[in-house]
Amino acid sequence: MDDKDAAILQYVAEEQSLTKAAERLYMTQPALSYRIQQMEREFGVPIIVKHTKGTHLTPEGEALAAYARKMRDELNAMKDYLVNMRSSVKGTLRLGVASYYGLYKLPPLLRKFRDLYPEVQFSVTCALSSEIIELLSEQEIHVGIVRGDYHWLEAQHLLHDEPICLISREPIQLEELPRLPQIHYSAPKAKAVRQAATTFDHTIQGWWHEHYSTPPVIAMQVDAYETCKEMVKQGLGYSIIPGVFVTPEDELYTMELKLKNGEAIRRNTWMLYREHSRELAIVDRFVAFMKTEQPGSPAEA
Repeated sequence: MDDKDAAILQYVAEEQSLTKAAERLYMTQPALSYRIQQMEREFGVPIIVKHTKGTHLTPEGEALAAYARKMRDELNAMKDYLVNMRSSVKGTLRLGVASYYGLYKLPPLLRKFRDLYPEVQFSVTCALSSEIIELLSEQEIHVGIVRGDYHWLEAQHLLHDEPICLISREPIQLEELPRLPQIHYSAPKAKAVRQAATTFDHTIQGWWHEHYSTPPVIAMQVDAYETCKEMVKQGLGYSIIPGVFVTPEDELYTMELKLKNGEAIRRNTWMLYREHSRELAIVDRFVAFMKTEQPGSPAEA
């Protein structure tokens, strides 16, 4: 089994679809099916089973997929180690970043880091913060950047925080909110968050319950903060979103949310990593670079 075979088993296990796995591998589905058939002959066991809802691995296939994931992790670790033997800053830096951060903040930072270290390559996964935590736990990425507060026992650094704001087209009073239509942000229904609300949801729910005894009037639910803002601009209701998405050019009424004790509600952006990963020169330099570029308030664990 080579690295390509290991990737085939991993992607089939994740996607449960030969078509989607083939797309991720940049190969045709017939070629993928043929290679799986070859592996089945090589190991003498069935690897996949097809049904109307997709493709699943057999128990034997799951065992091979687990071995394949371990093999790929060890191979990546060895590649990192070999590059690091000379303490040179080169190789591939694997990052997982919250989608907003990947769109608005990360590109100029990576360009600047590449200017400093031209031999560095990047592998960037943009996803929900909860999915990034999972990737980091499985050591599929070197560094994760998440929005919100998550349980992470290893090293972390606060990059920046921002207010959470109520926005509307016209000024409104807080006591009016339970009677007004709300444009509600609802996180996309990805696998990692199906069983629990996001930290942003929990924060807003806590603020609402502290101020009101009745639930909000949800006029519509959308899965992007920018969409919330555009709906508000059309006078379809008010919304509660991170302040970073609102600019003076939007010409909207904005109010930063506060608890009854006067404390402002903030949304944090954290850089997370494993301390031992800084033994790799590329990770060590990137972590130091991020702390310099966006110093925040350090909180090492």
